[in-house]
Amino acid sequence: MKIGIIKESTPEEKRVAAVPETVAKMIKAGMQVIVQADAGKAASFSDQQYKDAGALIKNNANEVLADSDIVLKVQRPDSKDVPLFKNGTTLIAPLYPSQYPELITQLNAKQMTLFALDRLPRIARAQSMDILSSMSNVAGYKSVILAANYLGKIFPMMTTAAGTIPPAKVIVIGAGVAGLQAIATARRLGAVVIAFDTRPAAEEQVKSLGAEFVSLETSHDQAQDAGGYAKEQSTDFYQHEQNIIARYSKEADVIITTALIPGKRAPILITEAMVKNMQPGTVIVDLASEQQGNCILSEPGKIIEKFGVTLIGILNMPSTVPIHASQLYAKNIFTFLNYIAPAWQNHAWDLDDDIIKTTLIAENGKIRQSV
Repeated sequence: MKIGIIKESTPEEKRVAAVPETVAKMIKAGMQVIVQADAGKAASFSDQQYKDAGALIKNNANEVLADSDIVLKVQRPDSKDVPLFKNGTTLIAPLYPSQYPELITQLNAKQMTLFALDRLPRIARAQSMDILSSMSNVAGYKSVILAANYLGKIFPMMTTAAGTIPPAKVIVIGAGVAGLQAIATARRLGAVVIAFDTRPAAEEQVKSLGAEFVSLETSHDQAQDAGGYAKEQSTDFYQHEQNIIARYSKEADVIITTALIPGKRAPILITEAMVKNMQPGTVIVDLASEQQGNCILSEPGKIIEKFGVTLIGILNMPSTVPIHASQLYAKNIFTFLNYIAPAWQNHAWDLDDDIIKTTLIAENGKIRQSV
């Protein structure tokens, strides 16, 4: 079993799908590992470290892909990269098949076996493979650090000879993995935090981190699907949510939004009118910018100012912390690889296994589930 690791070609992507630590584990498990030169350079992992772990270094992606049975990636391949894969390759990556069906068709035409890690079920057995949760943790942390950098105030309360400075007021919208990490980080920095979520079950987690929870009066069944992901709500519901958030947002120093619906445009939770009513100097970090943003004024990939409010729409937040993000991602993807390795070697997938069933998108020229 030859495992290929190539340098990510997506602009601004600094992460790598395997780090020397996980390469060593692959070698110990009897796999061969081929790494493109400088694949880990942007994440501060040198070719020598990969060599010391037992990997073979190849000059370019063409050489790696031509000799690999399984390819691990951080980002989905670009259409122009598809011809580089040899027929029958197994690709393990976040593929977002419902959003990029043409790419799936192109890859499937090469008789490739495709595993979409973004479709991992949120069950206990899959937690150690869950790249979305790992990367959301990183994004939640970095969102607060960015907010603190752009906010013209300090986060903790300070009592000085010149007087007392009150703590920053932070709102976190969405108490999933990213939101909870944002809450924890903001609290560690000394901020007062209020969190909103559609799931009543989130209240206990939010309060355990020392934040106030604002309920949106939604039942568990209404708030999330069977896979544990947030469900799309009605227009009336989002209007109701906007009205509640508006009561608090005009007093906030920082707002961090994390609300996402898989495969859909992110719900609009902050309107232009709400931004106009915010205090000058307020900072909004829109972690939903990958899906057009929770704030109507956010511009994905940009940091802008509107009505005196700074809106941060940075894409691919985990890539701004490439060392730890790569380490976490690499451990997730290695765990998944190790899980499927016996079935891969026997060319027999257990389609009754929830992990295999939900992530296996295509095999041998056959698309196994709707994209």
